[in-house]
Amino acid sequence: MNAQPTTLSGSNKSGSTNTQNSQEIDLMALLGALIDRKYFIVLITTLFMVAGVIYALYAAPVYQASAMIQVEDSSASVPGFDDMSGMFESTSAAVTEIELLKSRSVIGEAVDSLNLDVVVEPKLFPFIGNKAFRSFKPQTPGQLAEPSFGASSYAWGGESIDVFRFDVPSYNIGQEFIIVATQNNRVELQNADGDTLLTGAVGKELSNGIVSLTIRSINARPGTEFLITKRDRLNTILDLQAAIGASEKGKDSGIINLSLQSENASYAERVLDKVAAIYVRRNIDRNSAEAQKSLEFLEVQLPEVKKQLEFAEQRFNDYQIKQKSVNITLETQGVLEQIVELETKLQELELKRLELGRKFKKDHPTYQGVIEQIAAVEKQKQSLTGEVTNLPSTQQELLRLKRDVEVSNQIYTMLLGKTQELDIVRAGTVGNVRIIDTAEVNRSKPVKPKKALIVVMATMLGGMLAVAIVLIQKAINKGVEDPSEIESIGLPVYASVPYSDYQDKLTGFSRARKGRAKAKSILAVDNPADLSIEALRSLRTSLHFAMMEAKNNIIAISGPSPGVGKSFISVNLATVLAQSNKKVLIIDADMRKGYLQTQFDMQWDNGLSDYLSGRLNLDQVTKQSQVEGLDVITRGQIPPNPSELLMHTNFSKLVAEVSSKYDIVIIDTPPILAVTDPAIVSAHAGSTLLVTRFGQNHLREIELTRNRFEQNGIDVKGVVFNGVLRKASNAYGYYGYYNYEYKSGN
Repeated sequence: MNAQPTTLSGSNKSGSTNTQNSQEIDLMALLGALIDRKYFIVLITTLFMVAGVIYALYAAPVYQASAMIQVEDSSASVPGFDDMSGMFESTSAAVTEIELLKSRSVIGEAVDSLNLDVVVEPKLFPFIGNKAFRSFKPQTPGQLAEPSFGASSYAWGGESIDVFRFDVPSYNIGQEFIIVATQNNRVELQNADGDTLLTGAVGKELSNGIVSLTIRSINARPGTEFLITKRDRLNTILDLQAAIGASEKGKDSGIINLSLQSENASYAERVLDKVAAIYVRRNIDRNSAEAQKSLEFLEVQLPEVKKQLEFAEQRFNDYQIKQKSVNITLETQGVLEQIVELETKLQELELKRLELGRKFKKDHPTYQGVIEQIAAVEKQKQSLTGEVTNLPSTQQELLRLKRDVEVSNQIYTMLLGKTQELDIVRAGTVGNVRIIDTAEVNRSKPVKPKKALIVVMATMLGGMLAVAIVLIQKAINKGVEDPSEIESIGLPVYASVPYSDYQDKLTGFSRARKGRAKAKSILAVDNPADLSIEALRSLRTSLHFAMMEAKNNIIAISGPSPGVGKSFISVNLATVLAQSNKKVLIIDADMRKGYLQTQFDMQWDNGLSDYLSGRLNLDQVTKQSQVEGLDVITRGQIPPNPSELLMHTNFSKLVAEVSSKYDIVIIDTPPILAVTDPAIVSAHAGSTLLVTRFGQNHLREIELTRNRFEQNGIDVKGVVFNGVLRKASNAYGYYGYYNYEYKSGN
């Protein structure tokens, strides 16, 4: 199938149709680009999947400890309004308790109690050490795993250490130290530089006046290292606050779920239990605080009242002895009982007033009510005191002393009873929170890592990354891959020449290499049925009609940049023309880097530069090739001034002479954007063709190439689109991309 030259479409279509078609082609091109790089995408995706599998296998499992706490609503409700409570928005008691539970006060006490600001862990072998340490299951208590690779300083399984205390100066907070186990249950403390700071036996406090260390126990072979760090207390508290999860189960249920995740299951259980226990204890202390304060007040008052009682009894007994056992009359006894009752009541009211004084202001109605009761009792007491004055002096003194004894005894008995009552209340306070479930970890099912999810996510990430790389590369690489883009700037595409794998065999070239080797034979001769040669035959047909209006039979072939395949097109086009019974001459006008001689297995000497310099004539520089009807003029010796030689009259003379002698003359020129030689040569040629390479030359570069020729008054006839690859990204594009193999069967 021969591809004919294409021209710009002159049909008028609606803007919406053009936009829609453009969008469809763009989407198909993107899809095609992904299909073209499918092996790259599969490779990257596979690498990420393998990395995900390795990570999932070697990642340390994370366990979750969970506990449950119940918060009971202790607030009193208003009688008759219980059913209306749901009409008003109120904050759940559990929300408040959660904030109290995660307060710095509670967490800080747990940190101090469990020594959580001291982080100590065995030194593990890189990458595989963690899995090896976790995989070891000791058969007997204290059993240790044998070190692998002779790395005895690392822990391989079974090693443990219990640090009771570790203190460092503030400037060493956060720095890592090393504990090295030595012989005879002794240890050494080293800094990061390996300097020994402390040495001594386990169980004793080791100190140098700056750093102190106390280790309860250690189980490790001599030489095993442990890494220890003293963390900042506040940061430890804040990290633990963030790590502990607390949430209410259901709305207004009063059930709080606690959780803590850690690689160490025992650590998670221990910390969560300690935090819950501290929180419950503080809740009880908070609820029993009132009884505790009242109890403390009474415990201060009891000794004083007891002293008063003892003093009153002593005075009463002394007076009776002095008066020789004078007894109180019945009348006096009645007054005494009334006075004692009033004194006792007055003392109770005074205690009540002191208690209310701690709760309310003095103008509060409740406080004022007690004051009024005290005034009433005082009034009654004063009236009884008036009756006492009518008694004999001896009876009055006995009444006064007996009253002091009775009142003091009543007050002491009352205070002692209240003290016992408050002590019982305080001891019986349970608070409004309680632990339902203690912390526990399901060691058979760690919450992390989710191995299947990690592998899936890693695979998806690899796939998306690979796709992104492909799309970014396509966006960055603006090399033309569709001939219609070239035609859109007004340049007809005469032929699209497919990439030839057979040509690679001739040159020893691989697309993976940066440079291209030089062919030592001609593709049109070695493999005339190659699709690239078929495309050049279609170019031959197109040139036949294009040259009808040309001023001569000279064809100049150039390109925007090196490596586009100008020489390949020139040599094989010349061969195809010669095979059609044409007398053809090909001239290598690239006197700087021309290598046409290699494809014809010739020497570069005695070539164009030698003719232009006047050293040789046309017959002396013309060489006959192995292709019948095809002659060659090589580049000759590399001159210092190629452009000046081409501008010499000898070149005009050469063009006139070969034009009359040959049917077609093809001149292979250097890249126009590199040197000005192609413009000089094309000024003498009847037709100028540009060779562009698939995916290499940008549209702007091609347009600049055409402008460079037009600035010199040269009209570019058309473009040969070389090296076209059959890619999915252009499968729906220009029809001239492909040539189909069509040959006779055996």
